Amino acid sequence: MGYTGSAVLPLHGGKVPRWLFSRMVQLAECIVDIMVDECGRRGLLERLSDPWFFQSLSCVLGYDWHSSGTTTVTCGALKEAMNRANMGVTVCGGKGRTSLRTPQEIRETGQVFGLNGWKVDSLVYASRMAAKVDNSLVQDGYQLYHHCLMFTEDGDWIVVQQGL
Repeated sequence: MGYTGSAVLPLHGGKVPRWLFSRMVQLAECIVDIMVDECGRRGLLERLSDPWFFQSLSCVLGYDWHSSGTTTVTCGALKEAMNRANMGVTVCGGKGRTSLRTPQEIRETGQVFGLNGWKVDSLVYASRMAAKVDNSLVQDGYQLYHHCLMFTEDGDWIVVQQGL
């Protein structure tokens, strides 16, 4: 798919209210289910890798303020929605310390999806390299705060990450 873009979002403190997040997860599950049905799993990933689509999805899910939380909260809602719906697409990683568990989550989900060892290793490598490149080159002095690798049972993948 290649690099599709980036977005600059202001940093705001605080947390999303729990009632809103639970509604975002429910709505994300419905939307992702429809998108997989209409566009396929690869089509879903192509759309999620577009920063404008991602920002729009975040607003549709109810996170209607333009901030850095858009990335972390939307990925968190997608992760819960996709993992409980079992649609052949998943989100591994997240913000802060959760991002450090990305390789482990890729391996666990790769087994569930029935991916061979070589494919799982290549997903782990892609995750590490995307994080390393962004941490070392693109962010220019900013540390990654959020890192997610989303992938399908076919082995297609995208990375959504954010520096702080």
